[in-house]
Amino acid sequence: MKKYLVTLIPVLMLSFQPDSPSGASTPGSASMRTVSSGPIDELKPSMSQEKVETLVAKLLTTYHYRKVRLNDSLSSVVWDNYLKEVDNNKTYLLASDVAAFEKYRYQIDDALVNGDLTAAYDLYNVFRKRYQERSAFIKEQLKKPFTFTADESFNTDREKAAWPKSVDEQNDLWRKILKNQALELKLGSRSDSAVTATMTQRYNNLDRAINRIKSAEVFQLYMNSFAEALDPHTNYLSPTNADRFNQEMSQSLEGIGAMLQEDGDYIKITSVLPGGPAFKSNLLKTNDKIAGVAQGDNGPMVNTMNWQVDEVVKLIKGPKGTVVRLHVVSPDAIAGAPPKEIRLVREKIKLEEQRAKKETIEVSDNGRTFKIGVINIPMFYRDFEGARRREEGFSSTTSDVKKFVEELKGEKVDGIVIDLRDNGGGSLTEAIDLTGLFIPKGPVVQVKESTGETEVYSDKDGGSVFYDGPMAVLVNRFSASASEIFAAAIQDYKRGIIVGGQTFGKGTVQTLIDLNQWLPKEPEKVGQVKMTIQKFYRINGSSTQHRGVTPDIELPSAFSAEEYGESSQPSALPWDQINATRYEQSRGIDDKILTRLRTRFDQRLKSDPELKQLAQDLADFRKAKENTVVSLLESKRRKEREEAERKRAAASKVSQVTAPIDETGSPNAPKKKKDLFLNEAGLVLADYILAVNK
Repeated sequence: MKKYLVTLIPVLMLSFQPDSPSGASTPGSASMRTVSSGPIDELKPSMSQEKVETLVAKLLTTYHYRKVRLNDSLSSVVWDNYLKEVDNNKTYLLASDVAAFEKYRYQIDDALVNGDLTAAYDLYNVFRKRYQERSAFIKEQLKKPFTFTADESFNTDREKAAWPKSVDEQNDLWRKILKNQALELKLGSRSDSAVTATMTQRYNNLDRAINRIKSAEVFQLYMNSFAEALDPHTNYLSPTNADRFNQEMSQSLEGIGAMLQEDGDYIKITSVLPGGPAFKSNLLKTNDKIAGVAQGDNGPMVNTMNWQVDEVVKLIKGPKGTVVRLHVVSPDAIAGAPPKEIRLVREKIKLEEQRAKKETIEVSDNGRTFKIGVINIPMFYRDFEGARRREEGFSSTTSDVKKFVEELKGEKVDGIVIDLRDNGGGSLTEAIDLTGLFIPKGPVVQVKESTGETEVYSDKDGGSVFYDGPMAVLVNRFSASASEIFAAAIQDYKRGIIVGGQTFGKGTVQTLIDLNQWLPKEPEKVGQVKMTIQKFYRINGSSTQHRGVTPDIELPSAFSAEEYGESSQPSALPWDQINATRYEQSRGIDDKILTRLRTRFDQRLKSDPELKQLAQDLADFRKAKENTVVSLLESKRRKEREEAERKRAAASKVSQVTAPIDETGSPNAPKKKKDLFLNEAGLVLADYILAVNK
């Protein structure tokens, strides 16, 4: 298998990437990508799709890391996935519709093998019919003025809700959905006529988007219901979306530096490109949702809910130096909180701005001031072409960090913090080489094939240690993949202290398969499959998959493992262990020292006013997010909104993205806010220095 795949599929993906090309494609993310009102023809599968269905089933059951059998159990999971994709919020289908399709629940495994797409298209066509009915109902409702004097409420989270049992129940549900949306707009200081106009535009957008839905999008939706049952990073990409996925990141959203995908009503940010305006502004984050786009400082805000991603990209793109404004809904927004408006200046993304940067900070501990060097690494980058040609000074994370360490040693810092917050990964070679700067020699990571074969990747610098001083590694929930390999190795060697939050937990490698290579007689493109084929293990034998890296000193966090990261995905590959490989630990860190550092941190958590307030704000925010029920009575809703705004403002103090470092020295540059997490990492390092030198 290994030899066969390598000859056909040379593209390996290591970093934390947008993992839902069904979303990246997603015309059909769940409840929203549907059809317009008016007579429509039923969508039908093509003969080519039937062949692809059989091929994908064979590839995934044969070569995927998780060896699965097509049986009734998997069939049931796939069917539940598809129902969720088609009607995620349970607002279009009736309970009777869902019951009528139960006959397919345990037949999907046979259908996949036989190229039978009957169930997929029958359900989607019923969904299209129900959408037409809802669209007509919505248009009638929007003709009437909304009133907000009744003391009633609406639960914005319908994950555990049931499908409506009758049309009357469904009508009442949609009455509340529309009323809730209208009240959100009204509280944003819009007139009644403006509210109605915005709502009408929103649902006209939806109708317009659905007119474009073709058989290919339905097929992709269905095949991803199968693929993502194996693991969240395995996907089928239709030909159109395969082309989009293969474009370079910087080309995907030229101007502000971010990648987008459709996600229900909204367009979601799947990644922020280091060095771009979004990254440098610290205003736009991964998983933020775009609800509107405006041109310049005074242009009208265009509501983009239910738009396709290509249309939104056209609005956001623009000449360098021009302004674009976005209405953004944060992933951690409390129910009822309004979207926030952000302002960005478009510019050309510069490669050098994606690279590592350094700074120094000072912290005071036990009456002594410590000078701490900080190296921020936004991604693990490597100029592979330059390396292949053996060009002198080719761009790489390791060479840049090596230069910074040399400079920091010259500045006589007391210790160094490697900041990997929000580093989603990148080059495995760089993760290994970077580790080699801090250890004498030895293994860094183990890679296991689906066949069970394991390969150990080791540091190759000949046993030299470039920096042997005190060091800490700062991570958070969005440190993933190559970041986790580096942090895990530093922790296993006891070479440095890991500080921050539990990391993402992506310990798998994917590869892209061009399906036309397997169906050479098909005259048109048939798409690609992104499939998980390998798994990472630490040198101590523990997998980085699912659990990630647990820090030695855990800081407060707004992001829970249940909501974000690999462990939040039901189909994520499990954590497990293999045999440890041989390696020699440093003697600089032991359990006694770690206990002392944790005790000192706990003392600061109880006594330091800023740290105490931070922990309290995060606790309040997490509790507030649990409440998804909002009032539809205007007076009550205003109070709820004010409270939501207060808590969101408190939580914004601990943005998941590291504040960018301004190295220009410009007097007009905004003053950098105090980074409490970075400051705490410096204090932990100072505690360590005091502990080993006492």
